[in-house]
Amino acid sequence: MTIRDVPDETRDELAARAARAGQSLQEYVRTQLMALAERPSPEALWDRVQHRVLATGSRLSGESIQELRDAERR
Repeated sequence: MTIRDVPDETRDELAARAARAGQSLQEYVRTQLMALAERPSPEALWDRVQHRVLATGSRLSGESIQELRDAERR
């Protein structure tokens, strides 16, 4: 795979992150791409959410979700 037209600043930042991780730039970018591919796309995630809501009948308000999230962070 070849990626063209990557700005120098972007390449430099990725190289610095790779160095901090003790990896070559190629290893670092490969690891990041694999992690990206493992995550569901926004569309797939939304489909899962809709399916779960239909299956469970769960309906929480945005405010309730934020309160639960904040409580878990404490």
